[in-house]
Amino acid sequence: MTHKKHHEPLIHITKRDQMVWWKAWMVRAIAILSALVVAGAVIVLLTGLNPLSVYAEMFEGNFGTPRKFWMLLQNTAILLCIGLAVTPAFKMKFWNCGAEGQTLAGCMAAAACMIYMGGSAPSWLIIAVSFIAAVLAGALWGVIPAFFKARYNTNETLFTLMMNYVAIKIVEILQVLWENPKNSGNVGVINRQTEAGWLPSLFGQRYLLNILIVAAVCVLVHIYLKHSKQGYEISVVGESQNTARYIGIDVKNVIVRTMIVSGAICGLVGFLLVNGTGHTIGPNTVGGQGFTAMMVSWMAKFNPIAMVLTTALIIFLQQGAIAIATTFRLHASLADIVTGIILFFIIGCEFFIQYQIHFRHSKKEVADK
Repeated sequence: MTHKKHHEPLIHITKRDQMVWWKAWMVRAIAILSALVVAGAVIVLLTGLNPLSVYAEMFEGNFGTPRKFWMLLQNTAILLCIGLAVTPAFKMKFWNCGAEGQTLAGCMAAAACMIYMGGSAPSWLIIAVSFIAAVLAGALWGVIPAFFKARYNTNETLFTLMMNYVAIKIVEILQVLWENPKNSGNVGVINRQTEAGWLPSLFGQRYLLNILIVAAVCVLVHIYLKHSKQGYEISVVGESQNTARYIGIDVKNVIVRTMIVSGAICGLVGFLLVNGTGHTIGPNTVGGQGFTAMMVSWMAKFNPIAMVLTTALIIFLQQGAIAIATTFRLHASLADIVTGIILFFIIGCEFFIQYQIHFRHSKKEVADK
């Protein structure tokens, strides 16, 4: 009679029950402190600079002047709004990688309205038409891959990703059509003389209206996902499409409807970028924020309120990295390394919040006949 020996694994990983909120935030705080220590060690090794002075410059780059602070709020608002746009689709497990293109579609529509209506319509009418056109353009750009996913079960990740490049090329074509020769790289400031179609400043702050609009969108998306029938259907489809069909939910309709919402919010961002911020358009108007927004949504676990914090953190790190590179005359890659280390720890700590690691306590062996 032989005995077969089985060794207990050294490490065993199990999914945790819901961690108490204050413990979860304690884990995140420890992760951030650990990241600062590691990043500080890297700074000393590569540059010999005092890490504290580098971190102080990061704060200076975000809060040093009122203009820097308003830029922090404005950039946070734009990235947050794109993150809010992809969240309904992500929660439905429709991997929308096309927020960049959907936002650019909104930019194109808003810019076209400003250019062609600039000399013949009042500013308020241009703003209203630009808003409607941008939202519809973003929704259209989002519904195209949704239709093919619902009808033919195409791969939404590749489809939405390719739609980004289509949008970029269309912008390049329009750039040739609209380009101001004095401004290479974009079409120049649209309606510079009359400011027709520009969103007004509030209390002397040009970005305040953008910020307030995004704050309203954040609340509405939270209500939509948490307290509406459509939000419930999105959650059920995300959990199991078979279960959704069993209880009578039209999965195809939910996919199309949700991507219309996502695309429309991206179109709204395009409107804010063109009419409210830059008053111009180019292939880099969105600046890759459509891709960064995916990380924002994941880090916040598709929670619109928590997304405010994750977005602010990412923008803080981005602006702080620029300040570090400028002040200390360092290569931009060092600032990116510091940012990457901090984000790695923050994202990595979510594993320990979701899962528990068990170690083998003894060398006990279990014998089976």
